[in-house]
Amino acid sequence: MKIYHAVESYFPSVGGMQEVVRQLSERMVFLGHEVTVLTRFHTERNFTELNGVKIIQFNIEGNPFNPVSPEDHRYIEFLLQLNGDVITFFAAQQWATNFALPHLKQIKLKKVSVPTGYSGLFRDEFRDYFKQMQHWIHDYDMNVYLSNEYRDINFARDNGVSKIILIPNGASKVEFEHAPSIDIRKIFGIPSHHKILLHVGSYTGRKGHKEAIQLFLNSKLKNCTLFMIGNNTSYFKKRSIFKYPGLLFKWFFSFFGSNQIILTETDRKTTVAAYFQSDLFFFPSQVECSPIVLYEAAAAGLPFLCTDVGNAVEIAKWTGSGEIMTTVKDKNGFVFPKFEKASEQLRLILMDESRRKQFSISGRKAWQEKFTWEAIADQYIQLYSDLLK
Repeated sequence: MKIYHAVESYFPSVGGMQEVVRQLSERMVFLGHEVTVLTRFHTERNFTELNGVKIIQFNIEGNPFNPVSPEDHRYIEFLLQLNGDVITFFAAQQWATNFALPHLKQIKLKKVSVPTGYSGLFRDEFRDYFKQMQHWIHDYDMNVYLSNEYRDINFARDNGVSKIILIPNGASKVEFEHAPSIDIRKIFGIPSHHKILLHVGSYTGRKGHKEAIQLFLNSKLKNCTLFMIGNNTSYFKKRSIFKYPGLLFKWFFSFFGSNQIILTETDRKTTVAAYFQSDLFFFPSQVECSPIVLYEAAAAGLPFLCTDVGNAVEIAKWTGSGEIMTTVKDKNGFVFPKFEKASEQLRLILMDESRRKQFSISGRKAWQEKFTWEAIADQYIQLYSDLLK
């Protein structure tokens, strides 16, 4: 098959959606299909093909809806002239999908949507967008959802969409089959007697960095390290001085106790090693669709404690590898931990080694059986084949 994947950003850009599309695309190439990714220009991308996946770049800034620049129109014309079998648009509310929406009926290929959550569904500035989406969504040949109970699939059901299929996220067998031989304790100066709480996520203001630090400091734990990996951590540290002075003050005095907090940016192999060598994946994120990091934790046999964000509840059930902390939701759909109860949950789960061991065994087993990217990619290939029939 000749397949196109349209996504806002792609490798070497880092993020959950980039990783999903890279894993699926490379697996499909391995299976003998021709895959081309349509994505944003990146200054460090000096190649037009990566691991067999062709890449076509468009120099488009931000996530506009109405085309203005010549490059915007070039992308639309490219879509209208495409020849092939299937094109999949990953994530709504971004330019690669936005520009295509009014033209879906004119695109000749089979068209698949993977909306990944509709993060702006409840926000006033996206009201007109989703009013029009009630009609556009019917122009796709299939709509793929990562969860059976979330705002995007419920939006489709409420608007009479019947072309629905559930395909979850996963984690890479290549990365997680064996633990990397990297000692993160030695590299980052983590004492051998410390338990490690791992958080992985780019600093966007919505991944729960502040909440994780606050819960950690409130939990009364001893001999623990909160180890946070992500992009823009230096920006978070600078921003914290001005936006969270009370938290920063408490953080400063924690240095004199038995705990420590490490914020760092590191390479992927070291991140994978951290999954294997930590004691708990701690993720009080405010907004997600289907967080890949929970599947990666399960793959490494790392128990997780997460807010009721995206389909984290489903992932906990599917993998048997984690617990959901007590959570509240605001009018915009963002979630936050109830700090007193969540702090106690954190303390209890970290003290209960037998429970964490059971989470570890269950998560690793579920990942091996159902949630490798190899298994997920096969489901997409079956979907594409069925559409062409």
